Amino acid sequence: MIEILDQQKRHDIDTARLHDLLGKLLRTYGIPDAEVTLALINDAPMRALNRRFMNKDAPTDVLSFPIRDMGPDGKYYLGDIIISVPYAARQNRSQGHSLQREVEFLVIHGLLHLRGFEHFEGLEEEEETVRARWLEESHEL
Repeated sequence: MIEILDQQKRHDIDTARLHDLLGKLLRTYGIPDAEVTLALINDAPMRALNRRFMNKDAPTDVLSFPIRDMGPDGKYYLGDIIISVPYAARQNRSQGHSLQREVEFLVIHGLLHLRGFEHFEGLEEEEETVRARWLEESHEL
């Protein structure tokens, strides 16, 4: 099951597209029934999470919290992805693409971390492959 919590209200994000993207990624990695939560939040709560879990007193674009374990209900829980939408909005302006695309890229990045990819251990190469595939398949980005 994919759960998306949009806790920010300033930016219009197509959460149905994010749900579809997560579903495709889970199928690609052979875990279509995995439980994943995606939260879209503002900078202040992201800063608090980044301070608490990463010891960095600033907001960031995306955090991933892998669980990778079976729950008491027998479902496989992959983990949580948290995205600061205002941070992504600032980032996308420098990248020259839409906010929706930036958030989708962050979803890909976050899910790869949940799958176990780490920076400098294959994440960048795998992320570029997945991004290219997603851009080929997507219609309006």
